[in-house]
Parts: sequence; structure tokens; C-alpha cells
Amino acid sequence: MSTPRMRISRVPSKPVRRGEDGALTIDLWLTRDGGFETDLALRLTPAEAEALHAQLCYALDDATPSVITPASKLPDCRKPAVGSQGVHWP
Repeated sequence: MSTPRMRISRVPSKPVRRGEDGALTIDLWLTRDGGFETDLALRLTPAEAEALHAQLCYALDDATPSVITPASKLPDCRKPAVGSQGVHWP
């Protein structure tokens, strides 16, 4: 008997939303062996969301901007900064 293959992905039609308590919620789908299993919700505090944002920008910085997004359309966190070179997150 093989181990089931599980995958979690974002629900593409649902945007990230902020609750009254300030927490951010990202709707997710859980699939097992390619079939839908259940809906999930990832809740992040604003501090956790900021840390994730910084980590994603840092990870995306390894990608060639012109391949993914033209340099003129990059978000501020991915634009070259003037200042200290060698300070990175995390």
C-alpha cells in the first residue's frame, strides 16, 4: 500500500482577507492523491504576514525579474535598494 500524496494550495478565486482582529486569512485546499479533500484556512498575525512577505521577497530575488515580471512592474520590496549591500532577510 502506497503513502497518500497530499498537497496544499491556495484557493485561486479567494483573495487574502483581514479579520476584525487584524489577522490575515489565506484560504487553502487540501488534496489527497489528486482529489479534493477539504478546505483549510491559514491565519497569520500582521507580524507573521510581514515576516512571510519579507521571506517571499527574499526568495523571489533569486529569480530573474524580466522572466517573471518586467523590472518596471516589480513591487518595492524587489526593486534594487540604495544602501547597505549584504543585508538580507532572514
